[in-house]
Amino acid sequence: MNTMPSSSSESEIEFEQDCVMPVRSSNPIRARSLIRNNLEKSAASSSPQQQQPLLQSRMPNIKVFSGSSHPDLASRIVDRLGIDLGKVVTKKFSNLETCVEIGESVRGEDVYIVQSGSGEINDNLMEMLIMINACKIASASRVTAVIPCFPYARQDKKDKTGDDKLAALMKTNEWKFRVLSRAPISAKLVANMLSVAGADHIITMDLHASQIQGFFDIPVDNLYAEPAVLKWIRENIAEWRNSIIVSPDAGGAKRVTSIADRLNVEFALIHKERKKANEVASMVLVGDVKDRVAILVDDMADTCGTICHAADKLVEAGATRVYAILTHGIFSGPAISRINNACFEAVVVTNTIPQDGHMKDCPKIQCIDVSMMFAEAVRRTHNGESVSYLFSNVPY
Repeated sequence: MNTMPSSSSESEIEFEQDCVMPVRSSNPIRARSLIRNNLEKSAASSSPQQQQPLLQSRMPNIKVFSGSSHPDLASRIVDRLGIDLGKVVTKKFSNLETCVEIGESVRGEDVYIVQSGSGEINDNLMEMLIMINACKIASASRVTAVIPCFPYARQDKKDKTGDDKLAALMKTNEWKFRVLSRAPISAKLVANMLSVAGADHIITMDLHASQIQGFFDIPVDNLYAEPAVLKWIRENIAEWRNSIIVSPDAGGAKRVTSIADRLNVEFALIHKERKKANEVASMVLVGDVKDRVAILVDDMADTCGTICHAADKLVEAGATRVYAILTHGIFSGPAISRINNACFEAVVVTNTIPQDGHMKDCPKIQCIDVSMMFAEAVRRTHNGESVSYLFSNVPY
């Protein structure tokens, strides 16, 4: 009768115990997370000499790459994650075609590509699409596009206005008409391009319109700058209890009411009518701002004509001081000179778009760092955890 050998060494038994997974998972990302937990537990019970090799990488199977639009934000994100930025080389040929070379293996990795819709938007968008596709065809397990400021977000619907010259001509002939728009929905086009390139997941912040999430057939996490904004208001505005939160347009009413409710203050809004893009025709203030600190809140500011006109309207209505808090500070064209000449105490923006140059040219501009929110979103996504905590809390 044969008997099983009982001469197994203790080291072999320990090795077999360490390799046992308590739970099976068909998700490779979840499986790697379980393996990491086993390694951390075995390392905690081992001697300090044996602990270092097992915990050499705090977040294995993850790679974070940066595009050329905002390398500073990407560096801050990886610093908070405790990992190194992935190696990638981006260049342009003589005919200005974009070329991307991923400098390390991404096979089976959870890849995150940080690229904001700022600067040379078209070039940066094409660069991000090429990076996504390069990682996908290099057998990356999952590719997530981290887009702090989503490009073309303002082109999210068809406008009702048509050709101004045609409308004027038809008015002179006393025709009854309705001019139909032939404008594209470019935000939907960008969503399609990201999906076709191979993106499996999108992480962004304060979309201009929430329906843009519905343009995608892949998961989209739309983070909010509101928790960081609330923290800044409480820490930097001494009279915030006597403040009023103001929306510069009717579309931002939901945003300001949420902030006003959490601060337990009142809110107001400004109704505006535009002649055309980036040009405001008239403004009407709805609400009482007399003898109060007015805080203008909006998702983005481009040429800053709206918020500067709104600031003048608030001062005329009796506001003692005016602040502007914006998520995406684009600041194109005459924006900086307008802010310098406006009556703002401060114009506060997040670093979803690089702001170093703007802050040098305009001392009124202050910046809120939101890299910790993106880093925590990346960490929770990688570990299969919920990101809803970030909707109302700052992960300090």
